[in-house]
Amino acid sequence: MHKIRTYNAIALKGLERFGRQSYEVGSDIGHPDAFLLRSQKLHDVAVPDSLLAVARAGAGVNNVPIADYSRRGIVVFNTPGANANAVKELVMAGMLLASRGILPGMDYVNGLGDMTEAAAMSQLLEKEKSRFAGTEVKGKTLGIVGLGAIGSMVADMALAMGMKVVGFDPALSIDAAWRLSNEVVRMENLAALLARSDFVTLHVPAIEATHHLVNDAALALMKPSAVLLNFARETIVDSAAVLRRLNAGQLARYVCDFPEPGLIAHPGVIAMPHIGASTEESEENCAVMAANQLMNYLENGNVINSVNFPAIHMDRSPGTSRITFCNDNVSGVLGHVLSVLADRQVNVIDMVNKSQGELAINIIDVASPPSDDVLNAIRGVAHVIRVRLI
Repeated sequence: MHKIRTYNAIALKGLERFGRQSYEVGSDIGHPDAFLLRSQKLHDVAVPDSLLAVARAGAGVNNVPIADYSRRGIVVFNTPGANANAVKELVMAGMLLASRGILPGMDYVNGLGDMTEAAAMSQLLEKEKSRFAGTEVKGKTLGIVGLGAIGSMVADMALAMGMKVVGFDPALSIDAAWRLSNEVVRMENLAALLARSDFVTLHVPAIEATHHLVNDAALALMKPSAVLLNFARETIVDSAAVLRRLNAGQLARYVCDFPEPGLIAHPGVIAMPHIGASTEESEENCAVMAANQLMNYLENGNVINSVNFPAIHMDRSPGTSRITFCNDNVSGVLGHVLSVLADRQVNVIDMVNKSQGELAINIIDVASPPSDDVLNAIRGVAHVIRVRLI
């Protein structure tokens, strides 16, 4: 029986993936094999010795102490792309709100509550509507920083709206490149993208390399008429620098999903309450993907969409037992483990090994269930972090 401890409100559709005969799921589960969460910060949460994996139902994992979990051999999953459509639609809403006088126009109309004559109201609105005129997005250039699951969908949407699209992503994967329309013009660097764009939208993770990626120097490259959109993470943008540019008339609008005290009520800021992934469909997609990834890992040792361990998959060989182990990515570890198995006459049927950065993970199918002595011997191999028998 696998035990899953949940944090936050996880969509029922995801929780229903865990069969009751094989899984115990709840917010007060003791000795859990896995955590399933959304926004819960885990940095101060005690780590049970039983914990094997954590699944974040969403893309960002800055609420998870990844380095600490990696040292313990705990696999951390996220759900890239599951909320992409929800974010994509909000990006378009942000561009339209920034281009047209929609919000001030609605505020104006809502202030006419004392008027009782329809004809008079119609005449007044006809007179005043020019105050809320804007521009169309068709024909404008959208610069997309980060061309992954969300960025590529934003690109397709913008192209369908008749926009020109330029993109920059120094870490573009092969899979992401295949998804990307050939109408997207790849820029060689961020500076070139910023200088060319009428709208700039950010879709990169919150890591050390992207902290204040958009700062005074970057903003100085943008057109004074440009709109900056941030539906990624608040730390990617230096909000103080944005306010300086807005106040100086050197940036038209800042649209973000991360309100901060200095941004509230500023006429050049459209701030939303972190609702990028807050749709029923998005929350269900994230929950289902997170649950499926946990189940595949707990039951088979396969790793898909981990942020700290490499992807690894091996079909189960009939009639075999499965050993998985993770280790520091140094030479000789796998060889030593195979020697342990050979010395104890454990027959290896199939195996796969993957490494990424400082970590490696292995799946080995053996002909018969290994004894505790065998498993303890593997645990004793230098640089082995964690061993499981499935």
